[in-house]
Amino acid sequence: MGDETEISLLATRVRAAALLTGSFVLRSGKTSTEYFDKYRFEAEPALLADIVAAMVPLVPARAELLAGLELGGVPLATLLSARTGLPARFVRKKAKEYGTRQIAEGGDFAGKHVVLIEDVVTSGGAVLDATKVLREQGATVQHVVCVIDRQEGGAQRLADLGLTLHPALTRAQLDAVA
Repeated sequence: MGDETEISLLATRVRAAALLTGSFVLRSGKTSTEYFDKYRFEAEPALLADIVAAMVPLVPARAELLAGLELGGVPLATLLSARTGLPARFVRKKAKEYGTRQIAEGGDFAGKHVVLIEDVVTSGGAVLDATKVLREQGATVQHVVCVIDRQEGGAQRLADLGLTLHPALTRAQLDAVA
């Protein structure tokens, strides 16, 4: 996937499946009149498969692990893992209080080039939190692949921490098909 027609078609499908209007408080604390409900596009098998197909070429060649951020990044990382052959890992918002009590699950991260997988990036807060945790565990984290970049400053905040954002779709592309 990559030509403008295919991206426009994907943007149209994502917008139709997931765009809600009203008043929504985002993770960043901002209020928005529009919300892309990622669970609506992640719950549709054909659409999810096409989204992941668009994400595959965005995964950098040096990637050794894909780390899906709870909750929306988990199905994306799982399908990307199946498509690319790269192992998946999962990063919680906070460590679970039982069992292994880990914040990062699925195996070791130390010494690995980890690509974070996220659904929607607005301010980049969840990605920054995950990056800090994984770097503390010895991972090299330089890239983030997401479905939608809302283009509200997240990419710059990530860049300030040495991260490059690779979105399958941008807010501008979604708005262009309105």
